[in-house]
Amino acid sequence: MPNIKLVLCDIDGTIMPYGQKMVSERMRAAFHAALDAGIRVGVATGRGFSWVPGFFDNDAACIATCVATNGAEIFLDGEKIQEAHLPVEPLREAAEILRGIPGTGMLLFDGAKPLLAVGKREDLAVSMPAYASSCEDVDGVGDEEPSKGNAFVNGGRKEAQELCALLNERVADLDFDVPQPGFLNIMAAGVNKASGIDRLCAAMGITLEQVVVFGDGGNDVSMLVHVPNSVAVSNAAPEATEAARWHVGACEDDAVADAIFALAAGVWPFIS
Repeated sequence: MPNIKLVLCDIDGTIMPYGQKMVSERMRAAFHAALDAGIRVGVATGRGFSWVPGFFDNDAACIATCVATNGAEIFLDGEKIQEAHLPVEPLREAAEILRGIPGTGMLLFDGAKPLLAVGKREDLAVSMPAYASSCEDVDGVGDEEPSKGNAFVNGGRKEAQELCALLNERVADLDFDVPQPGFLNIMAAGVNKASGIDRLCAAMGITLEQVVVFGDGGNDVSMLVHVPNSVAVSNAAPEATEAARWHVGACEDDAVADAIFALAAGVWPFIS
């Protein structure tokens, strides 16, 4: 069995089923089993860090080490070791493109508060109804660098992937990916879950071979192809399934918890 020192999990669709507001008690217990075994464990998520504690019933130990906001925020043992923001001018370029495409738009975030910078609520509601009901209308991108951003399209995975390809082609200093149908992440160029894991490995003095990552969505692909011991849940998007080396059961069945318990016990749970 490899000498695993770090386990990182995506949240939505990987360790917490869509529609739920908290991971299971069993999942938290698995995290603590790993910590007790000397393995750092946490999340690699597109969510901003300030949103994450509630998913773990404010259990700080479960999120002391993590990659948040798709690599923009990185924590090790409770200490923030990196924070990046989105550059304004490229965001304005993306916003102008989106204004010319019906059914699309842009969300920016002031902490955990969503700001509707471009587009219509009814189009946002197709993919993210919670944001559509809670966002505040603002006039464009503004002058402050936001910590997080998303684009959206009134459509499904195909439409989101087409929009993603267009934006990646036309906006040089931002990267875009598709975590779920109709919804895109916006990241500073070169900042993603994989770059965040590299930063954590450097800070911990470990190699990628000592890391296990779990994911399910398009925004997990960067880490799934980057980390040798990458794992997709059975409900993963096709691109995540293809990118992962190993595969386990469904998020709804706490399959990731099973795997983490095994790792904590010194048992390698993955087979070809």
